[in-house]
Amino acid sequence: MSLPYLPWNRPAAWGVNPCLRDDREELSYDQFAQRVDAAAEQFAELGIGAGSVVAIMLPNRIELLTAIVAAWRIGAAATPINPMFTATEAEYQIADADAALVVVSDAAVATAGRPSLAVDDLRTARSGELPPPATDASAVALLIYTSGSTGKPKGVMLSHENIAAMASMMDESLQLRSDDHCLLVLPLFHVNAISVSFLATMLAGGQLSILSRFHPVEFLQAIDKLRPTYFSAVPTIYMHLLALPPEVTADTSSIRFAICGAAPASEELLRGFEERYGFPLLEGYGLTECTCAATANPLAGPRKIGTVGIALPRQTVAIMGADGALVPAGERGEVVIKGDNVMQGYLNRPDATADALGDGWLHTGDVGIFDEDGYLRLVDRIKDMIIRGGENIYPKEIETVLAHDSAVMEVAVVGRPHPVYGEVPVGYVALHPERPATADDLRTACAEHLTKIKVPVEITILDSLPKNPVGKIDKPALRVRAASAVSAVVGD
Repeated sequence: MSLPYLPWNRPAAWGVNPCLRDDREELSYDQFAQRVDAAAEQFAELGIGAGSVVAIMLPNRIELLTAIVAAWRIGAAATPINPMFTATEAEYQIADADAALVVVSDAAVATAGRPSLAVDDLRTARSGELPPPATDASAVALLIYTSGSTGKPKGVMLSHENIAAMASMMDESLQLRSDDHCLLVLPLFHVNAISVSFLATMLAGGQLSILSRFHPVEFLQAIDKLRPTYFSAVPTIYMHLLALPPEVTADTSSIRFAICGAAPASEELLRGFEERYGFPLLEGYGLTECTCAATANPLAGPRKIGTVGIALPRQTVAIMGADGALVPAGERGEVVIKGDNVMQGYLNRPDATADALGDGWLHTGDVGIFDEDGYLRLVDRIKDMIIRGGENIYPKEIETVLAHDSAVMEVAVVGRPHPVYGEVPVGYVALHPERPATADDLRTACAEHLTKIKVPVEITILDSLPKNPVGKIDKPALRVRAASAVSAVVGD
């Protein structure tokens, strides 16, 4: 089956157009296709073929994408690995995915005993002839591993049909064109960067500039120099940009929009960023299991701050009650999703797959409410809910109150064990460098807007909140910290 986002299926007219660049080089569509063929030929000589898995442990650079697409060229799947992983973390993913080859930046990297290929040895010119591509739409294209916040990371199986569907949904929703230019700053071991920044851009015939890292001033300099039209990032990145001194400026007139996802963004952040930089932030929602995105505030249409927007084209997003029935607008329940973008399942995890997909819906574990216009507001994670003396407390409700304080840049509320109530809420915040506040100030604000049982018993001010590899606030780490504080007090 011919899939339109792959370089060998591109229109001939795109051949000399700019395709990819990083801080080392720039490739046209023709040159990228040639690099893909060369790497695919090399992979085939190393025994890679249909059904194989190629692991790729590289920082953001063109060769990471070349290796992914080269694997697809010969019917293999790709699993990108966080290059900052420890040997233990990397070897777990390599072994769990049963990778037949690992592409690495350094030949000394541990690869769980699997053959490796150093990136500097990746072939750039073909020496023979490759058979025509025969990509199967139902075959697994990507194995993206979850962050493991509820246990060992799971491999999410995304087929070519899944990723092609997501790319086309994003193109339609964002109205991407061949003259669009995406600036990629998110890590390419995550499905957001692959689907939204890379594949959606390729499907539209646009160009992609890859940054190896994020630094606020360097990022603005890249906008000045490269003149991109859009980018996708997480709230932490927007916070850093908004926190820059007023004298740090850039010409952002080329940017049509930016996407904000992966974690909730406060109204203060969204409004403040748009006011300073002059282009809209489209807040959206999704998860790896739906190939990245399920909803987004529309580019052409009302944007409702405080919501994550409407369902993307050709997806059904609904709210399900505890009895398994869908509920109407205004009622809360679990967010569930259907569409061609929904994963095939978890690798070698039939029980987890059945839990997530067993009734034909993807169960997200998120609690949400639709308004009368079809805009989704997230209430919380089901597993994040705090039960205090039999009363259900949703941390997001408390976080929303704290985030309205202009001094608060980051916030998280978790449950802390309590000998009488079972759990009580505690808060962690990071403050704007030029807007002081005390823990007492913040608790007082909570008391003005929340019932007594929802007011955090303690708020801790940190320089920054811990993050997981994809930039989300690491609530499991904060729960461990909260529990440790209790243990220290009681002498455990």
